[in-house]
Amino acid sequence: MSPCKVLCGLIFVLLVYGIPSEGQKKKETLLTDKVGQMMEWATRRSVIRMNGEKFRRFVKAPPRNYSMIVMFTALQPQRQCGVCKQADEEYQILANSWRYSSAFTNKIFFAAVDFDEGSDVFHMLNMNSAPTFMHFPSKGKPKRADAYELQVRGFAAEQLSRWIADRTDINIQVIRPPNYAGPLMLGLLLAVIGSLVYLKRNSLEFLHNKNAWAFAALCFVLIMTSGQMWNHIRGPPYAHKNPSTGQVNYIHSSSQAQFVAETHIVLLFNAAVTLGMVLLHEAATSDMEIGKRKIICVAGIGLVVLFFSWLLSIFRAKYHGYPYSFLMN
Repeated sequence: MSPCKVLCGLIFVLLVYGIPSEGQKKKETLLTDKVGQMMEWATRRSVIRMNGEKFRRFVKAPPRNYSMIVMFTALQPQRQCGVCKQADEEYQILANSWRYSSAFTNKIFFAAVDFDEGSDVFHMLNMNSAPTFMHFPSKGKPKRADAYELQVRGFAAEQLSRWIADRTDINIQVIRPPNYAGPLMLGLLLAVIGSLVYLKRNSLEFLHNKNAWAFAALCFVLIMTSGQMWNHIRGPPYAHKNPSTGQVNYIHSSSQAQFVAETHIVLLFNAAVTLGMVLLHEAATSDMEIGKRKIICVAGIGLVVLFFSWLLSIFRAKYHGYPYSFLMN
């Protein structure tokens, strides 16, 4: 083999293997810089605020070995997007749960793009509604399942966590900040009761009133069975407004979550059923005229039948597939 052919072969090998190696090194350096910058931002705040330039560089442009969860929102007051604020609160809870988790890694980051800061991103993705959640995988383009179904699942942090686990295999345990409003109100109520008892310390016959104790116990049972403790632990929104239609939903469609308004509705319905049972008992045991007893009996039956039917319909709406109904579907 002639020296000329050997030299040509060496040049060919360098051209084939040397240049890509340099390009690969540049890609690795660029990726390291991007991950380092993202980690620096993530240590400052759980949700990284992005404009169009940051979105194109850190979310759209390769190389990228990390997943991105992005919330597209419109939080400025002039946009009048009430649901955006509620969704942002849940999103912040989810991102904080991941940031302060012992399993925190650089494999997933949380970001937000506000319409007034990145309207070009909305136009790029053909988005015309907010809030919207999307997952941008570490490899390839987003698929249909990478767009979160907000109208179906709602925006509770727990629901978002399940969706992220489906898309990334990363499980995030949602940790909500404690809500001290309930304990403070309870402490205030106990202080008021204690003050009244102290003022009446020379006349405590009212403590032997069976009806008062029964009413207090009944109120406690109604509050507990309606889900007030869920509200104190989870801190759910009062209701959910559909961003597309503007319709407000007071009953959550899932059996694993509920709204504050739903708690109040269930409490009132249970109270109405209880009142109906009390009226039926009164009609059966009182010494009133037969005509008044009949009226009370009919009123009690009406309350029990009507409000129990509504309670059952709420249960059917949350527990899909439940076969039984009463008066209403």
